[in-house]
Amino acid sequence: MHRNYLDNLKTRLYVIIFRSDTFAGKIFDVALLIVILLSVLTVILESISSLNQQYYTQFRNVEWVYTILFTIEFLLRIWVSPKPKAYVFSFFGIVDLISVLPTYLSLFVVGTQYFLVVRVLRLLRIARIFKLTHFLKEGRVLTNALRASLPKILVFIGTVLTLVIIIGSTMYVVEGGQNGFTSIPKGIYWAIVTLTTVGYGDIAPQTSLGQMLAAIVMLLGYGIIAIPTGIVTVEISNANRDSNQGRNALFCSHCLKQNHEAGARFCNACGTAL
Repeated sequence: MHRNYLDNLKTRLYVIIFRSDTFAGKIFDVALLIVILLSVLTVILESISSLNQQYYTQFRNVEWVYTILFTIEFLLRIWVSPKPKAYVFSFFGIVDLISVLPTYLSLFVVGTQYFLVVRVLRLLRIARIFKLTHFLKEGRVLTNALRASLPKILVFIGTVLTLVIIIGSTMYVVEGGQNGFTSIPKGIYWAIVTLTTVGYGDIAPQTSLGQMLAAIVMLLGYGIIAIPTGIVTVEISNANRDSNQGRNALFCSHCLKQNHEAGARFCNACGTAL
């Protein structure tokens, strides 16, 4: 009798916590999002020194209330999940865990409570609540594109680093310390700022040769900015094409696992209904 009661309780809690296609589940998720927003707002306000000095005790008490609530929720998710281990090591499981750890760590290391802003990642659950699964799919396309672009981007960054070292060293020789280029690292700093078209203006060449070199670097910067954009654009196109070819693959909105078997009703990683 007791076992049946627990099983029924787990089933009801599972529907509320993991499902958003019921009234109770949607109310739970919306309430959770509101608490997450309030928690993040509390951390942001706590970082303001004047408010922190005046309301330090209140901030800490409120933060502990949020942490206890999130801890209970995390433990409940583990308890009711058909595959607890899969949930704990899923993306949302890890985010849920690290969203409560900083408060406990702050008992031993001062200042770690500010890492609680990671709770803002939990707002990604809004995609599940309002049936925005296609946004998660597009996010997966972007992730695949960035992963495919990584080798090319690394080569590009290596080339740019070599270029700024050469330009910075040249400006150190041309301008010298009297014009603000007191060292090669200072020249490299100027080269990075100029090549990326940021242009702080704290260091500027004074000689004609230096200004001519600066003009070349500025023009070169516009071309360099376009290169990584083109690389990522091509990979996004490729990833999008691959996604469209497999568009009928089932996608889990909870743990983000895709490519389930045709006709599957539940995710084989976390047990969430597909």
